Amino acid sequence: MIRSSIGARRRLFVIETPLETPDGFGGILRAYQPGPVVWGALEPLSGDERKEGGATQEVVTHRVRIRYRHPLGANDRLALGPRRFRVRTSREADDKRRELLCLVEEIKQ
Repeated sequence: MIRSSIGARRRLFVIETPLETPDGFGGILRAYQPGPVVWGALEPLSGDERKEGGATQEVVTHRVRIRYRHPLGANDRLALGPRRFRVRTSREADDKRRELLCLVEEIKQ
């Protein structure tokens, strides 16, 4: 388990929010805009494989703890250098609004 002290949050994440624009053919183009930079802790939880489009993709899930802020949405991402993490859920780590606990899935590119 990750300690909740500031020293445990030693990785610098960028919160990326989606920008959606119509593509002119009835679909949507989604790009991500970098937002606030936050310190956080990253803990790997599990790994798995799934088939997508006929190819096998590795799926790794993690837990990220950051200082409390408004919960992140399911379309938000966290960037850690070249790595990207899709936010699956986010909630308060406790009822004291000190930390936000995010369960994320690493996006393999």
